[in-house]
Amino acid sequence: MSNVIFDKAGPKRAANLSINADLLQQAKKLNINLSQTLEQHLAEIIRQAQRSQWLAENKGALEEYNRRIEARGTFSDGLRRF
Repeated sequence: MSNVIFDKAGPKRAANLSINADLLQQAKKLNINLSQTLEQHLAEIIRQAQRSQWLAENKGALEEYNRRIEARGTFSDGLRRF
């Protein structure tokens, strides 16, 4: 899985959003950049969703690998000194 979620140099597009009026007022008072904040949090949500999707798609393979390692060990078991 890649750590790159989106092209940060990509073009910006306008989007209509509805937001709680009190939150918007507080953000403006604190000079919070709404676009930047949304991008950062959306990227994290996407990263988490992609991770969950990957784990679900590969669950069978991961379980089989773990069963095999538990039954046979790893190739380096005889070489380790710890």
